[in-house]
Order: sequence, then C-alpha cells, then structure tokens
Amino acid sequence: MTSSRDWIDQTLLHIYLAMADEFHAHSVIDLGCGTGNLACRLAALGKEVVGIDPAAASLSVAKRKAYADRVRWITGTAKQLQGLSADLITMTGNVAQVFVTDEEWMATLRACRDALRPHGRLVFETRNPDKEVWKGLNREQTYTTIEAPEIGTVESWVDWVNVQLPLVSFRSIYIFHKDGSTMTSESTLRFRTQSEVTETLSRAQLTVEAVRDAPDRPGQEFVFIAHQ
Repeated sequence: MTSSRDWIDQTLLHIYLAMADEFHAHSVIDLGCGTGNLACRLAALGKEVVGIDPAAASLSVAKRKAYADRVRWITGTAKQLQGLSADLITMTGNVAQVFVTDEEWMATLRACRDALRPHGRLVFETRNPDKEVWKGLNREQTYTTIEAPEIGTVESWVDWVNVQLPLVSFRSIYIFHKDGSTMTSESTLRFRTQSEVTETLSRAQLTVEAVRDAPDRPGQEFVFIAHQ
C-alpha cells in the first residue's frame, strides 16, 4: 500500500463520511489511511475507528491531527486485519490500485471480507482505465505549492513514467525551498476494468451491492460498495 491516499479531496471525503452514516456504521477500518484525514473526521463523528497504513511517517503526521487520540493507529497492511472487525472498511485515494498482482489483491479482499461484521460493507474507489487519467499526470496539471509548518514552501507535482496497461508507473517530485532539497518517489498502479473488479469481488465471496460514480470526477472512477 501507499500513502497516495492523501490525494483524496474534500468532495470525496464528504461522500465517505456520508456513507458511514448511510450504512449506520459504528465502527470503521480505514485501510491505507495515509495521514489520517478520513480516519480523524470519522472519529470526530463518534465512530470507532482503526487506521492502518504501512508508512510510519504518514501515521506520525496522522497522530498530530485533531481527534487522532480517538483513533487506533496500526502500522501495517491488510494482514493486520486479522482479529479486527468493523461495520465498514474503506480504501480510498488509489489504495485499491496499489495491489498490482492478482495474489495480493485477492488476499486483501479476503482479509476485508473476514473482518466485516454481519451486514458490514467494503467501500473503495478505482479509476476507470477507459478514461486514461494518467495522461493528466504531468507537471502542468498537477503542480501545487504549499506552506508547511516548520518546513516552509514545498513545490510538488506528478509525472507519469511508463504505461504498460494494466500497469501505470508515475513519479512524485517534492522540492523543499527551506534547504533546497528534492525528494522523489515512484509508484505503480493497476487499472482494472469494472467487470474485472466485480469478478475479483465475487471470487473473494463478496457481493457487489452498488457501483457509484465519484462526484468529484464524474465518469472517471468507480466507487464499489460490497458486502458478504
């Protein structure tokens, strides 16, 4: 998994918060929680929340946010779902696409299935490969500048590196003005079609309840809702 979860914008964040209420979820596991935006917001609503992410640095940031003391933070992957249970499990911000092999994707789905309580739901979004969204991964369209406390000005952007469908590799670049340093990281996402995702959910003994559109990117993403 990766902390690309941090790319989630406020529109989609509100959609997940609304679904937690729609499904009367009292407990939520945010798998691939990144720096904890969704987890902390859920905790603020009084939900029992577990945030799981393999990046200790991301969790360190998450633990400094408001309501973070109400979240149980776990460093790890879907393997850490063993022994946990929840009414709702979420994977947002491309997390479902970081599982590039069939084996790790199926293992993740089965771990989620086992952790769902009766009538619980798994919710995640994945990009529609037909829309070729990777063409928008370039400096011109992804460039941002932020002012970070104690860090100063940070420039960042994303460039796609290689496209060999169903895999797309991209590079994230960060420039820190305070000391002039540059940090880069490379990631690969797998773009599965709607039918492929549906088929894998079925193999994991999960039933697709609905496939919704992402309101912030109409037609570009599938938002899957599945249950046991």
